[in-house]
Amino acid sequence: MARTRTDQTAAERPTAPVLDDVGKRIIELLQTDGRRPFVSIAAEVGLSEGAVRQRVQRLIDSGVMQIVAVTDPLVVGFTRQAMIGIRTHGDVSPIALKLCEIAEIDYVVTTAGSFDLLVEVVCEGDAELLDLLMTRIRTIPGVTDTETFVYLKLNKQHYDWGTR
Repeated sequence: MARTRTDQTAAERPTAPVLDDVGKRIIELLQTDGRRPFVSIAAEVGLSEGAVRQRVQRLIDSGVMQIVAVTDPLVVGFTRQAMIGIRTHGDVSPIALKLCEIAEIDYVVTTAGSFDLLVEVVCEGDAELLDLLMTRIRTIPGVTDTETFVYLKLNKQHYDWGTR
């Protein structure tokens, strides 16, 4: 499934190309089915297969999108997911960078509101979540408080929001 999120910070990403209508349509088609053949996309957007292949590669290289396999964590052995709200003091940037280095964290976002950062974690179970919180997140200099929201059921997850 195609995703437009990357593991790079905005400052690390190359300048994104300006997307024309064809580029946007290619992204939308891949968001619906990341395994869709280039020849099928080419027929839909009116380009050659080679031109579509080149455009997709440029979109990937520039950080506009990734093509990844999205799994159901429960099916592949991860029984605990949670969103953790983090409050900090001082500059949030170094804390966010440290959080990005933790393998169990798949999503880090700087926010405005009652939390400075939100992180999503995927763990094998509660023991791993507890260890992650106590020894790796709460010990980062500048972290003052955390609040954990344990997922009980994943009701919706999609990546086909299109383009603008």
